[in-house]
Amino acid sequence: MPRTPAPRPSASAALDARVALLRRAAHAEPRLEGVLLYGSWTTGEADAYSDIEAYLFLGEGHADSFDGPGFLRALGRPALAHTNQFGILAVVFEDDLMRGEFHFEEAGAGIAAVEGWQGMVHLPDPDAAVLLDRTGRLTEAAARLTAPLAPEPVESAAHLTGELANWTLMLAHLLARREDARAHNLLHAMVAPLQLKLCRLLRGATDHWLTPSRAAEEDLPAADLARYTATTAPLEAAALRAAARASWQWSRELAAEAHGRWGTPVPEALHARIAGLLARD
Repeated sequence: MPRTPAPRPSASAALDARVALLRRAAHAEPRLEGVLLYGSWTTGEADAYSDIEAYLFLGEGHADSFDGPGFLRALGRPALAHTNQFGILAVVFEDDLMRGEFHFEEAGAGIAAVEGWQGMVHLPDPDAAVLLDRTGRLTEAAARLTAPLAPEPVESAAHLTGELANWTLMLAHLLARREDARAHNLLHAMVAPLQLKLCRLLRGATDHWLTPSRAAEEDLPAADLARYTATTAPLEAAALRAAARASWQWSRELAAEAHGRWGTPVPEALHARIAGLLARD
């Protein structure tokens, strides 16, 4: 029998209503074997700006022919529906501009893969996340994802220390080459998230480990936010180079703090050489 868990209220009435529409549509579609929500609604962090995100698992022989955009019209008229660069059906609903991300997969392999999400997906309340389960397999798999994400500190700190040195060396080379736009992107899109992860690890604030900038204002001390702010810059040569130097100084301090706490290796000679490259005009 299909599961019909009790609805759970969130801080977003619009998202609650759309989840209810998805549940209803899924139960009425016999080709669907299971539906699993993920994202902020399942962790109790949804608000008026949250998306709706779900995996929809189709019975054998239906995955290739199923009309995903057509099915999702039951949730509202789409202003946009396209397959994004990750192969996910991305939808924007016309009435409230709510975004949606929907994965349509074959149930056999797809549900079997859910157990492997441990350490990547956290479902504190699997009963709320599973909107449809005709066989019981999805509920069993989702139940293995209740443990919060908790990165192992020593291995994670060592990995992040190495990553920061690697990418900051690339940053120094880009700046020397005067590829400022590319350096600007690397500093903010690659280096900064690694710094925030190492900072979160050191502060014991890993609840938002996979998206380290999420809720950073609430999760991290003001002093760390100030250090992060100093690593940001407009695309202007002098400001960008100052931010790169501030970024590397913060990375080195975080690495040194991790070394003091966990004994993780710090390649001091390499770190000094990177600092020397960044010190050039």
